[in-house]
Amino acid sequence: MQGTVDGFSYGLVTPLVAYLMACLGGALGLRCTTRAMLVSNSWRPGWLALGSAAIGSGIWTMHFVAMMGFTVAGAPIHYDKPTTFASLGVAIVMVGVGIFIVGYRGARGTALFTGGTITGLGVASMHYLGMAGMRLNGALEYNTFTVAASVVIAMVAATAALWAAGQVRGLMWSVGASLVMGLAVSGMHYTGMAALSVHLHNGSGPTGGDSAAELLAPMLVGPLAFLLIAGVVVMFDPLMVMGKPEWSTLENKPGVPAHETVSHSGRRPALRPRRGTGHRGSRTPQNR
Repeated sequence: MQGTVDGFSYGLVTPLVAYLMACLGGALGLRCTTRAMLVSNSWRPGWLALGSAAIGSGIWTMHFVAMMGFTVAGAPIHYDKPTTFASLGVAIVMVGVGIFIVGYRGARGTALFTGGTITGLGVASMHYLGMAGMRLNGALEYNTFTVAASVVIAMVAATAALWAAGQVRGLMWSVGASLVMGLAVSGMHYTGMAALSVHLHNGSGPTGGDSAAELLAPMLVGPLAFLLIAGVVVMFDPLMVMGKPEWSTLENKPGVPAHETVSHSGRRPALRPRRGTGHRGSRTPQNR
């Protein structure tokens, strides 16, 4: 028997809140990616790992906020905990691989394509693994073409977001990138849900697991506190807000020697010998 599926049982509330969560996670994660490109290699892995965790958590939270509004008439929905938490791990790891590629190789060419593709596949993998953890008295079936379209949406939008993050510009530029990232996650999710049909089994069967509310409610506290702390860090870190290192402003100040600035790669350029010192035959104070 074909089940009646409703993905908007709370109207626009769950889609809007889900999109907001995806944007918040994307804003933090992409900003950390931009920040990583402005520091030395010793600090870069930490910023990239923080960005990966933020985006992965935002994707996961977005998915299950959206699933709060998903119902099937006559079939209570529950979730298997191990599979659900595995989907969170997959999201963080795969997004992390993509972000590390862009963070170290740059947001252009092959590195951008590879990083964006892996990040988009991470979004899709999280979604469909999360759906595999859903338990109800029925079978899930997907339209292959629509599933493929959802994966393409995720890869294209994720690539665009990583490209924007790699431009190393101001805060508003990263806000725009986070909106694109939120669009990638939400667009992929609802396109994937459009590919879904449910065939109910006759009678009532076991549907062990936790409901969406029981599973998600305890998990919301952590991500929201995490985003709050990250927001404070962004507000008080000039590199995060301005999108450019503090030393870039020194280059234009009179009286600041060029050898006191730092290159965009995080390394100090080679010192230029000053006239009158350090050269054979030059006059030094000692030779006067």
